[in-house]
Amino acid sequence: MHITYWSDYACPYCYIAERRLHNAIKSMGMEAEVILEPRAFELDPGAAKTVQSDTATRFARKYGLPLAQAQAQIEHISALGREAGIDFRYAETQYTNTFDAHRLMKLALSTGDRNLAAKTNELLFAAYFTKNLRLAEESTLVDVGLEAGLDRERILAMLHSDEFAAEVRADERAAAERGVRGVPFFLFQDGMTIPGAISEHDFREILQRNRTSAPAAQQCGPEGCAVNFVK
Repeated sequence: MHITYWSDYACPYCYIAERRLHNAIKSMGMEAEVILEPRAFELDPGAAKTVQSDTATRFARKYGLPLAQAQAQIEHISALGREAGIDFRYAETQYTNTFDAHRLMKLALSTGDRNLAAKTNELLFAAYFTKNLRLAEESTLVDVGLEAGLDRERILAMLHSDEFAAEVRADERAAAERGVRGVPFFLFQDGMTIPGAISEHDFREILQRNRTSAPAAQQCGPEGCAVNFVK
């Protein structure tokens, strides 16, 4: 089964959804049957390469919430991450541009090593949401790449060029052509699409059903995500 999905490394629901999907695949013993194809999507292509504000202030401005309510929602999202098995520390994240992080992932994918690519993907999310590092910083990306198994000189050569920029932009164009305005967004082999961080139970149901049955779902917002299956 082939699953294509768009996500961003600064998107909390993307990390949560991916972990839920991985948990569902593992619980069903389908690791050898499922091929995951990550695609790049920047929620904020114009984000600066330096931190401009703290998480709560940025969240409150984005969703038009009082600061206290924003802080409560951030903790709620962090709790969802912890429930999925992630040491989720959303409140301390340092928000920066993610374009080079996506390019690093493209470099990992170019090796053809699925395990290395999967490890790079996980480490990029963990760098942001658990270690609270700045994804726009070269040192962060070099450390992630090295831990995943990439060569230092190869990483630096990519970062000091525009390599894989076209591939990232192509992913984003493909998302736009599908009408994707937010992530996570999953496209299953049978044509079923899932926008949002649905539950592990729902992922298991979709994996088991494996049929074209487009869900009606809301994009993720401060209150979370939901999905209703069309029979």
